[in-house]
Amino acid sequence: MDDSLGKIKVIPDHFQVSTPSADSLQIRSSPVSQPSIDNSSRSCSSLWSGRKLRSAALMLNLFSLRGLPWSSGAGQEKVQLTAAELESLRSELADIEEREAHLKARLEHIDEILRSARLTGYLYIRTRWTALPGEPAPIDDNDVDDWLPRFVVLHGQCIFFYLFSTDLSPQDSTLLSDIVEVGSLPSFTREDEGTQYSFYILTRQGLRYECSHVSKIQVDTWLSALQTDCKLGSDLKVPNGSSEK
Repeated sequence: MDDSLGKIKVIPDHFQVSTPSADSLQIRSSPVSQPSIDNSSRSCSSLWSGRKLRSAALMLNLFSLRGLPWSSGAGQEKVQLTAAELESLRSELADIEEREAHLKARLEHIDEILRSARLTGYLYIRTRWTALPGEPAPIDDNDVDDWLPRFVVLHGQCIFFYLFSTDLSPQDSTLLSDIVEVGSLPSFTREDEGTQYSFYILTRQGLRYECSHVSKIQVDTWLSALQTDCKLGSDLKVPNGSSEK
């Protein structure tokens, strides 16, 4: 060993290039083996790409374009639309825009009501007709449980009754100038809802709105607001029954 190499022990045979065997020469010289591996890799890649494209097509069918046919060609998948399908898609887009505009209008309507209305809130409502002069007394139906929830809005010179707070148009309305009497009614108990406090609104046409709520504070607030806006004075009448004065 040469002294210039220091203490490093060199084994010449370890770095010697091995002589290729006959088997390895046969494998290297074979013209079929290498293309087979390449073809297998390409086949797997093509299969994976096809699965990804089919997954993307399925997602598009589920979330956007319903029922559009997907056809394969030239190694990739594409959408082919007929004139009828294109017209249907345009119609769906127009419907979506129309619904969006309608929802926007409802939100603006709610915002305007909450900003400008004197009083709003859900009340249970039922209607009764009082007997006009010369008419027979109405049937006593105090025990009939026909209370329905309504969103009531006191705005301007009217009181509006909506089915829901998001509705654009009320189901019913009454001018404050047509209200001739406002008063409290005896409390009552509804199953699963506890005690209900109630009041009534009587119009000059004989239509009587009976309103109730579980909160006495809410009822007193409505009575006070209606009494002030209708200029009916400070004396609230308390009739003996809930259907006829």
